[in-house]
Amino acid sequence: MTPLVLVGPVGLSEHDGGPRHPEQPARLQAVMAGVAALNLGDDIVRLDPRAATMEELARVHALEYLEELRAFCEQGGGNIDPDTYARSDSWMTACRGAGAGLEALAELERRGEGFAFIPIRPPGHHATATGAMGFCLINNVAVAAASRTALGERVLVIDWDVHHGNGTQDIFWNDPDVLYVSTHQHPLYPGTGSAGEVGGERAPGLTLNFPLPPGATGDVVLAALDNEARTAMEEFAPDWVLVSCGFDAHHADPLSNLELSSGDYAELARVTREFAPRGRFALFLEGGYNLAALESCVTVTLASLLDIGVDRASPTTGGPGMRALRDDRLERQRGLDQAHAARP
Repeated sequence: MTPLVLVGPVGLSEHDGGPRHPEQPARLQAVMAGVAALNLGDDIVRLDPRAATMEELARVHALEYLEELRAFCEQGGGNIDPDTYARSDSWMTACRGAGAGLEALAELERRGEGFAFIPIRPPGHHATATGAMGFCLINNVAVAAASRTALGERVLVIDWDVHHGNGTQDIFWNDPDVLYVSTHQHPLYPGTGSAGEVGGERAPGLTLNFPLPPGATGDVVLAALDNEARTAMEEFAPDWVLVSCGFDAHHADPLSNLELSSGDYAELARVTREFAPRGRFALFLEGGYNLAALESCVTVTLASLLDIGVDRASPTTGGPGMRALRDDRLERQRGLDQAHAARP
């Protein structure tokens, strides 16, 4: 069987914003219940996470921001914005979350086979180089990606969280070694991620955004990746594929209006792994705020990658968004024209 490398969980009881906050430790309890439902026993390669170093974090975050966040947590923390909080233990939790991703990639490289799942919180893809936002303190997937580009490798980041990963996009906006591909509901927080956002002058075309209307179903998300983005992902020829793996596009999620089922995530996992070299595929937990949906989505997603038969909801079809995918091609081309015109 394909080895599953699991590093974590991180945040199972730490970084607690209280029962009223949607980003709570109970999310990880649901995630781990989803893993347990696979009944893999000793077939899971379980690793303890380590804390990422300041040097590793500073590849993607400003040192001043990191020092301010650490000091803020050491002083007891508090609310950073209306959505985002930190507590006295949040700094170490965030460092261990980022370090879990680094540990997972190192283990995959050592093995040369398998894939990794990194169940961590707080999530990361909204965290920018200079600030926390959207429940996120440290950009976990960006820290992992930067650890590989520092070695001269190319990284494809696929973000299927229902919210646009503005932090990841900003961090790699001008990086020719990272291709960032995002499917997300629009309009929705944080309001970024239009099709015309295609990357900076040093990386034109290496940001691909697929904003989807409320009510979009799984066939639209799959078409964005499997059809619209396929050529770019194949031509990029990544050394690693890292997924910002949010499950909040599920129809039961309270923070969004897309209509995916657990079966859709099984299909997304199957297709995205096609672009990864052997043993170079890792899933980083992002959003997902309905606990029952989160548990079932984790089970079927991992089962799909392990080729294990489990009960799953049927993939969804028929929602709006296919026409938007076609219409966005023109906006994407205009963005590319502007990016190329800005090059020296």
